[in-house]
Amino acid sequence: MSNHLFDQFRTAMPGSGPEGVLIETPDGPVLSYDGMLDMSGRLANLLVEEGVEPGDRVAVQVEKSVEALLLYLACVRAGAAFLPLNPAYTDVELEYFLQDAEPKLVVTDPGRVKGVVDLAYAVKATLLTLGTDGQGSLMAGAAEQVPEFEDVARGPDDLAAILYTSGTTGRSKGAMLSHENLASNARVLVEAWRFTPDDVLIHALPIFHTHGLFVATNTVLSAGASMLFLPRFDAAAVVRAMGRGTVMMGVPTYYVRLLQEPGLTREAAAGMRLFVSGSAPLLAETHRVFQERTGHAILERYGMTETNMNTSNPYDGPRIPGTVGPALPGVELRIVDQESGRPVRDGEIGMIEVKGPNVFKGYWRMPEKTKAEFREDGFFITGDLGLIDGHGHVQIVGRGKDLVISGGFNVYPKEVEAELDRLDGVIESAVIGVPHPDFGEGVVAVLAVEEDHKLTEDVVIAALAQRLARYKLPKRVRFVAELPRNTMGKVQKNRLREDYKSLFSA
Repeated sequence: MSNHLFDQFRTAMPGSGPEGVLIETPDGPVLSYDGMLDMSGRLANLLVEEGVEPGDRVAVQVEKSVEALLLYLACVRAGAAFLPLNPAYTDVELEYFLQDAEPKLVVTDPGRVKGVVDLAYAVKATLLTLGTDGQGSLMAGAAEQVPEFEDVARGPDDLAAILYTSGTTGRSKGAMLSHENLASNARVLVEAWRFTPDDVLIHALPIFHTHGLFVATNTVLSAGASMLFLPRFDAAAVVRAMGRGTVMMGVPTYYVRLLQEPGLTREAAAGMRLFVSGSAPLLAETHRVFQERTGHAILERYGMTETNMNTSNPYDGPRIPGTVGPALPGVELRIVDQESGRPVRDGEIGMIEVKGPNVFKGYWRMPEKTKAEFREDGFFITGDLGLIDGHGHVQIVGRGKDLVISGGFNVYPKEVEAELDRLDGVIESAVIGVPHPDFGEGVVAVLAVEEDHKLTEDVVIAALAQRLARYKLPKRVRFVAELPRNTMGKVQKNRLREDYKSLFSA
């Protein structure tokens, strides 16, 4: 048996030698594909020496670096399950993940050893360190290993990674992703987005998340392409990188910030062929202005931790703002009534369900939760509300948990937010429902506004009254400098609901 995922990467690798570049950085160091095989082989040998066996978890909480990416590939080659964790997690939060996953090995930043050592000891895990400069016991140990490594046999259904969901409705759940979950999605994206060995991806995303780790990295590796590896997103640095890159993947916040860069022009983006946005909804206004400035229409797609990518706007053809395109090849998608589970007609809002080789195996050590999230025919209940429009494209309305039921009427936040975003002075909006003594839930609008805005609560409500039914109107409006977001740019409505939960209690 071969190593299913890594064999796919091997097949796409360009010829040996310096021309087979995998990673460049702004500082100049280059990692070739041959170098990747060398270093990932050394790391895989180290994992085996440290007692990591096929199926064992390797928990990694470090800042973004080339070495961290090589560790991911080493885990794939060694048959381990890669478990990336947000570097922002505190030791208190980290304790939950380690106790739940019970990793054989924990890799952390040298500066965090004091807080992590007891947590690792409690789950009988070996602790190694990795700094952003490549320093630490991990790479020191790898340097003592030989580069030759016989990849551990792993089949399509074997576990390749566990990614924990953000946990906005309780404890985070570990989504188990197989070799074929990752391999199939990468193959589809190479075709859908026309990746070739000539492509250079501007990689400014974090690598503890599906977007930066799997969508970006696996697609590059499956095409034999290369990437310009930035330590973090910096708008000015990204604009400079456009002279060397051909593709960029980002979250909506990245594109908003790029539009604030005077250097973003058609000339600067002339060598680029594709800009991809995901992980959160992209405002139609951002889409329009970006196209005017650069000549490029941003391609939106839809995915999630449990499924990788499900849909994509077309590479060739109209990329309709506010939609995420049709289902990708091999993915089945349907919209169903939340109560009955029966499919609804096109144009009607319902729960999005998907099925395909990209869909995860289930939640780690949560068989009952896994069973509850899958239909008997194998469709996964995403928790996202949406509809299929007249073009066959999916429109995301919001999360099912974000649905507001006020006075017995369903209020879909995305519809109200679209109207709020039209108002002069509004940068962006978030609509939530909080407890209300009469209506069950009251609609609340939270607006991020420009400094010199002239909006008031009455002005906002009056403007919306001309365009929305009365039951959809916000009962209260709050103004903020910016909306709270997680590291992937998603607005944290759970925090807003907590902040304003007592708004109507008086």
